[in-house]
Amino acid sequence: MQHLPYTVSSESVSEGHPDKVCDFIADSILDAYIGQDPDSHVAAEVMCKNNFVILGGEISSKGKVSYEDLVRNAITEIGYIHENEPFCANTVHLFIGISKQSSEIDQGVTATRNKDGEQGAGDQGMMYGYATDETPELMPMPIYLAHKLTRGLTDDRKAGKYAWLRPDAKSQVSVVYENGAPVRVSHVLVSTQHTADIKQASIFDYVKSDLAPRVLGKWFNSDVKVMVNPTGSFVHGGPSADCGVTGRKIIVDTYGGVGRHGGGAFSGKDPSKVDRTGAYFCRFVARQIVKKGLAKRAEIQVAYAIGMAQPISVKVDTFGTGDEKAAVEMVKSFDFRPRAIISQLDLLKPIYRQTTNYGHFGKPDLPWEQ
Repeated sequence: MQHLPYTVSSESVSEGHPDKVCDFIADSILDAYIGQDPDSHVAAEVMCKNNFVILGGEISSKGKVSYEDLVRNAITEIGYIHENEPFCANTVHLFIGISKQSSEIDQGVTATRNKDGEQGAGDQGMMYGYATDETPELMPMPIYLAHKLTRGLTDDRKAGKYAWLRPDAKSQVSVVYENGAPVRVSHVLVSTQHTADIKQASIFDYVKSDLAPRVLGKWFNSDVKVMVNPTGSFVHGGPSADCGVTGRKIIVDTYGGVGRHGGGAFSGKDPSKVDRTGAYFCRFVARQIVKKGLAKRAEIQVAYAIGMAQPISVKVDTFGTGDEKAAVEMVKSFDFRPRAIISQLDLLKPIYRQTTNYGHFGKPDLPWEQ
């Protein structure tokens, strides 16, 4: 059956984007606690704007963390080190509003306190996982290419190749599909923060003649329409210009709008939170379906009730691209209980800072990608 061509666009943001600054601080807090106490319960929320950072949330742990040192080190690692800007690692002010986890939630997620005697889900909700054979990483092509652009920008900045690059940046890639498969890139959009002394023409030339050809490879050619800093200038950026909040880049974090999303954010949440671990495991299972050749595309949905270990439902969709009956039977062999997921994927380790930027999926070193 022939289908009309269509275009899918996806965006990525750099680690210097204000929301990603917050996500990185939140995941740095999580790693600091879970590295000391694997049973830490962490729900860290962060907001940053101008010259301050606000930490909020609920944390119960035997670990001890210096928030002051952690926040300044995280901001330095991102690259906000210029003291002529309001948001700078050495000069930001820190406000802390963190309490312990609610005992009513703890009695649901701690096996020894749970009425059923096993670890229940930390919340209700639906989580999704998706995989497609259109890239070796089993990721949708648009978000895969968008992440390559923002990661390339960051690599060039940190390597000192272009001294005028600054941490805040976005990319967007539009991919044309024919008969369900990606065939070409139609548009590339890059917005990158820069110093005041660089001209727009030089930034455009960098993106079109160096960055895009280098990181996109065969997916870039002279027919691709390139747009760079469409407003004409992007000097004032990062949290000095825009307010950042944890958990606002959930589509960037997942599949770029391809596939569904349950609405739950990831960063700052320990493995007892099924918003995170449920989505990771659904991705793991969807990957197995595609890897085994049961479908070209697969999506898994799981739904939980707070305090209950067994999911309410598990749904499989192969979008008519394979043997859905066989895929459903295979999925029945997986254990979706929170403790089983944590055990199978070995999640009680400080691995979460490496998930924060350029997508939580498609990185081969992460356990749900193996």
